[in-house]
Amino acid sequence: MKTEINQVSWKIRLGLALLNGGIFTLTLFLIRYFMDGEVLNWYSIIFQGVFFGLFMAIGFPYLFGKLANGLGNSISPVLDPDEEIETEGPANLFRGMEGVGGKLFLTNQKLIFKSHSLNINTGQSDISYKTIADFQSRKTSKLINNGLRITTLDGVNYDFVVNDREIWMEKLQEKLKRDS
Repeated sequence: MKTEINQVSWKIRLGLALLNGGIFTLTLFLIRYFMDGEVLNWYSIIFQGVFFGLFMAIGFPYLFGKLANGLGNSISPVLDPDEEIETEGPANLFRGMEGVGGKLFLTNQKLIFKSHSLNINTGQSDISYKTIADFQSRKTSKLINNGLRITTLDGVNYDFVVNDREIWMEKLQEKLKRDS
């Protein structure tokens, strides 16, 4: 059975709408206050903040979700003859300074990251379960709890950004237990 991990809850979207709208409203208020010396139309500022927050939390992800689905559906890794994909989902892999967008796959033999074609660094990275020394959760930009670091036996670190990190860690733990 193949599992696809690609969900963002409405609770998170609502939080993003409030955060984005609040920051935008505050920014508009400060710009108008310091440029004009006074704020005449509060309703306009609040309306713009609410509209911006909703667009950034719902409209923007919807539009880019459509684009990503087009790109994501075209991503398929090169598999060995007896290899099967068990779990897949969108991910980024840091290759130097670039956060390379693509898809992460757990197969019955290895972990695979395959980039989409809009990146500078493209290609496929294969990590055999037998070569994984450790994996741990991490914060992206020291702020967001969506990072996953995989360290191989030869000391190479693979830093991923994934949705539903706990599910990925659970499934990876199952794979490593099965292989040892």
